[in-house]
Amino acid sequence: MLVGVPKEIKTDEYRVAMIPVGVEELTRCGHKVVIQSGAGLGSGIPDDQYAVHGAEIVASADEVWKRADLIVKVKEPLPNEWRLLRPGQIVFTYFHFAADEKLTRAVLESGIIAVAYETIRDSKGGLPLLTPMSEVAGRMSIQEGAKYLERPQEGRGILLGGVPGVLPANVVILGGGIVGANAAKVAAGLGANVTILDINLDRLRYLDDVMPRNVTTLYSDRHNILDGLSRADLLIGAVLIPGARAPFLVRRDDLKRMPHRAVIIDVAIDQGGCVETSKPTTHSQPIYIVDEVVHYCVTNMPGAVGRTSTYALTNVTLPYVLQLAKKGFDRAVAENAGLAQGLNIRAGKVTNAAVAETFGLECVKI
Repeated sequence: MLVGVPKEIKTDEYRVAMIPVGVEELTRCGHKVVIQSGAGLGSGIPDDQYAVHGAEIVASADEVWKRADLIVKVKEPLPNEWRLLRPGQIVFTYFHFAADEKLTRAVLESGIIAVAYETIRDSKGGLPLLTPMSEVAGRMSIQEGAKYLERPQEGRGILLGGVPGVLPANVVILGGGIVGANAAKVAAGLGANVTILDINLDRLRYLDDVMPRNVTTLYSDRHNILDGLSRADLLIGAVLIPGARAPFLVRRDDLKRMPHRAVIIDVAIDQGGCVETSKPTTHSQPIYIVDEVVHYCVTNMPGAVGRTSTYALTNVTLPYVLQLAKKGFDRAVAENAGLAQGLNIRAGKVTNAAVAETFGLECVKI
């Protein structure tokens, strides 16, 4: 099979979907790899490191898309790439369809086989291709939150951990999954007072056992969320419903309860955001202010730390790329039920129930 890796074109996206060892593994198995020149530079990987392991380096994205049977990416195809999608071609990447109806309909019209990283399951029911980027985004959320709490960055002028004689910041985290747990770990390590809200009591019990004493767990209901907002200097949106749009847990009217120039980091923005006033932003223009609350809603947070993120992501994606290349799509999903759950759209039909429900479309089982 011919595997293609185009350069990511999303604003401030520095990740790449394959590292040199991936090229070596694929070519050793008899496959061909075509990589767009410069695709790895944002992650510190020059073209010659790919070429020495057998990759063909080509100048244009058009050539990669035209020739490849399997396209491996990091982020969803952008409008400039929609024209390059070919019927029957496998595209393996983060799609987050539920947050973007235009993308969903463009992919339906294209006839490609869209396999989404974010809905693949492992044998334990986990989300193995979402986990490493959730770890990165969770940790980054506190880094970014601490920065935008500074007064020159439009925040409250609060040091996250405080100092002797002065209270630390209050950090409220909506969601106790991978993002929330990693955010809590970093915030607690910096000395903040941290509250994690979740609806899964078993998860809260686990977090209560493993987190330090400055982390409090709380059941997530409307009253507890509103109470948390009134105290939150930094709010982290870490809600995830796999494949579906994130629910709005914070409404616009709720913002008036928050302290003046508090900061919201909505990590759930890839799935539409869990704050009603959230809208996608970029690393170049990451924030905006609504009702005196600072909003940070960058849709590709891990892209800013491309070196770390690329290696963390490809550690988990490469085994699936090898399966798809070796067996072809039909055999690969027949033999791997978890990979089959990654199929969201095929030949103009939606195969993921959450995506279908979001847009009122028919869901066709594989």
